[in-house]
Amino acid sequence: MGLWDWTLEAYARPGAPEACLALQDDHGQNTPLLLWAVWAETDDAGRLARAADLARRWDGVAVTPLRAVRRALKPTFEGVADEAREGLREDVKAAELRAERVLLETLEALGGAPGGTPALAALRAASRAWGAPAPDDALAALAAALG
Repeated sequence: MGLWDWTLEAYARPGAPEACLALQDDHGQNTPLLLWAVWAETDDAGRLARAADLARRWDGVAVTPLRAVRRALKPTFEGVADEAREGLREDVKAAELRAERVLLETLEALGGAPGGTPALAALRAASRAWGAPAPDDALAALAAALG
């Protein structure tokens, strides 16, 4: 199964969205990178460093700016009709999701056979590669949700 389809299935599992958002918002992690590491079953430091570098650059150019705009459009904006603002917010949300999909497809193209690494070990390694590691309990929550 391709990474995008796997990610959609994984994100639909109970607890996965909450665990992903906590890792992203509370611990500064890159959710697509974490999910890719689990999918690729890898804890290879070199492979993760390359993936994290790519994710960091794409995140800075596309994902983070789109997320900031989407969040800025959430509250009412005096002088702009709510329906128009919400419509634009939905467009930006779709662009943000597309940017994440592009990142996942790019990470998938890095290739390499699955490494057989268990989910929690892959998450720990990917979190370290991203930067300051997330707390183990937050990573364990995602690992548990992913099964």
